Amino acid sequence: MSGRGKGKTAKKSVSKSTKAGLQFPVGRIARYLKKGKYASRVGAGAPVYLAAVLEYLAAEILELAGNAARDNKKTRIIPRHIQLAGLSGKAAPIWFHSVG
Repeated sequence: MSGRGKGKTAKKSVSKSTKAGLQFPVGRIARYLKKGKYASRVGAGAPVYLAAVLEYLAAEILELAGNAARDNKKTRIIPRHIQLAGLSGKAAPIWFHSVG
């Protein structure tokens, strides 16, 4: 009677973002890389790496913007706080070189 269990159990699908431990959508970034014709082929690790970099940059900007909002005694981040966050850091000339 081997091989006669209770039937096959359906596996719960796990996203690429979950496997990589990221919040940014790895699958969507992979689709955009393929659809954008940036290269003839896109490796499996490229969208994961790009998603990780984008997530890191977003987290840094949001952290600095949150600090700027707290300095202005506000609880919500507004676009001005993001601008202040970009202008206050060391990388300001790179990210916000054309912002007022």
